[in-house]
Amino acid sequence: MGVFRAVASRTAPGALSAALIVAVSALAGCGPADSGKDGSGGPAAVRLPPRHVGFDYQIGGSYPPPKGVRIVSRDRSGSPAPGLYNICYVNAFQAQPAERSSWPPDLLLRDAHGTVVIDEDWNEALLDLRTPAKRQRVARRVNRWVDGCAGKGFDAVEPDNYDSYTRSHGLLTAGDATAFMSLLSRHAHARHLAIAQKNTAELAGRRERAGLDFAVAEECGQYDECGVYAKAFDDRVVDIEYTDRGLRAALARWGDRLSIVRRDRNVSTPGSAEYVRKTR
Repeated sequence: MGVFRAVASRTAPGALSAALIVAVSALAGCGPADSGKDGSGGPAAVRLPPRHVGFDYQIGGSYPPPKGVRIVSRDRSGSPAPGLYNICYVNAFQAQPAERSSWPPDLLLRDAHGTVVIDEDWNEALLDLRTPAKRQRVARRVNRWVDGCAGKGFDAVEPDNYDSYTRSHGLLTAGDATAFMSLLSRHAHARHLAIAQKNTAELAGRRERAGLDFAVAEECGQYDECGVYAKAFDDRVVDIEYTDRGLRAALARWGDRLSIVRRDRNVSTPGSAEYVRKTR
């Protein structure tokens, strides 16, 4: 049924460089998504998501995409939607409660008293990314999930909780997060998958260093962050809003440039009482 999560903690966007260059260039007019820059089938040959098209966020459970949708994001436990650009959701920086016991104890971030540091909003343990050796070990496990996404035929991967360092009580740094993300990016590209920056507007200026290709933003309209992602990723941005106010704000400024959808906070499936999906 997928992963029932929605909004990560919000932080204000940091300053961006005046010019940011997309790591994997796009070629126009290549079907439902653009090809990688070299078109050779090598590691750089990834398909980027098309700009400003219908989008649906289905990480809470898969269902037939509504008419007009060309991009869909689903949990790694699901399967791609035929004929669409498919993004594979992976919780890469934190351990979900049901999976916590499967992680080696020393790869769970612990404070000075040996207590595991928890993201209290989701009851998820933060993963310990403080040393190159630990980042490599965590990446080996996460990259097996990335391999699963590639094997199922997804086009891209969406590693969640890039901003976990902001909930680490100072134990993790932005540099730790970027270094770990770069490990995931290299592996994703080797498997011919594009890779998204999930939220974390303050690190958009490190997009090239981290090897990221496009952005998946939650509530960039609500928090006036859409411009940060649009500039960093040349409008290759999919945005999920969770309120009507946020949807109106996103559409008013970015409706002709970005892929925007309003979902319910539990990203539930049609037929459930809380299901919401709007595009206007």
